[in-house]
Amino acid sequence: MKAALLTEYKKMQVTEVEEPEVGPDDVLVQVEACGICGSDIHGYDGSTGRRIPPLIMGHEAAGTVVSTGQSVTDLASGTRVTFDSMVSCGDCAFCRRGDQNLCDHRMVLGVSCGDFRRHGAFAERISVPRRIVYALPDALPFEHAALIEAVSVAVHAANVTRVQLGDTAVVVGAGMIGLLTLQAIRAAGASTVIAVDLNDKRLSVAKQLGADVVLRADHVDVAEEIRKLSGGRGADIALEVVGATATVQTAIDSVRKGGVVTLVGNLSAKIEFPLQSVVTREITLRGTCGCNGEYPQCIDLMNRGIINVAPLITQKIPLAETPAWFERLHAGDADQMKVVVLPQQL
Repeated sequence: MKAALLTEYKKMQVTEVEEPEVGPDDVLVQVEACGICGSDIHGYDGSTGRRIPPLIMGHEAAGTVVSTGQSVTDLASGTRVTFDSMVSCGDCAFCRRGDQNLCDHRMVLGVSCGDFRRHGAFAERISVPRRIVYALPDALPFEHAALIEAVSVAVHAANVTRVQLGDTAVVVGAGMIGLLTLQAIRAAGASTVIAVDLNDKRLSVAKQLGADVVLRADHVDVAEEIRKLSGGRGADIALEVVGATATVQTAIDSVRKGGVVTLVGNLSAKIEFPLQSVVTREITLRGTCGCNGEYPQCIDLMNRGIINVAPLITQKIPLAETPAWFERLHAGDADQMKVVVLPQQL
């Protein structure tokens, strides 16, 4: 079969690779759509250390069942499916308590970090365990379903955030995950949602997707503007979806005393932290990682139009164009939000 193979850092080629092995508990999926994630771009140049070549990347995907292992009896050939990006072990203490996203032995599709290598979905076909596969409604296009993995990150962040009906929420960062997060936190009960970013185009999309207020962080004092909008108190919750010192500071400054800040972004491994502000105002901080069983919830929210991904897809490309697009995205293309690879279009 054909796949886009990272042969060395900053070098990718579409080439013939071996068919994936299908174990007794596995499902062989014909990949119809796979999104290019920001983590793939960072892995492309080796900066994360989690995409060691040779590797087929790609973890945001959807397709149809080709065949199944002998132990899988509930998925017919041709079933439209998506799958989680994370393969948990099911046996460690975290898995047994229901925290599969914290699994001690988790593997991620399209990731090679030394401890494991798991080929991903920039390929015609992929084999994945049945336990991470979810059937799709007929009305959900494959290119939209490929974004369920990204939606699950946003929905999980909303699920772990202490939000109440009527809350004012701030989403700092209006990139791909930020735009999904603002929709998820609205669905979770926030009555007013404020989006913060440095890019007018992204803020325009945020407005289109339901943000009540958009703020350019380089044009206004964000915390002061939010206090004006909230009767002097500050927002009830903030979700930071970048992962840098300045944006974390903005999120913390934006919430009221006793407020909640959920940290979603992880661009920087270490940041400066306003400890005194958090301590003296009793701010609750919560980290969030990936998702933990939210796929059915995400599929339902998308199928009912509560979360809309269509405006986020800026390009759909055949497999053959994947290397060129990785070069382009790595060089920087502010106009692109989500590029989706269609592996059956060679």
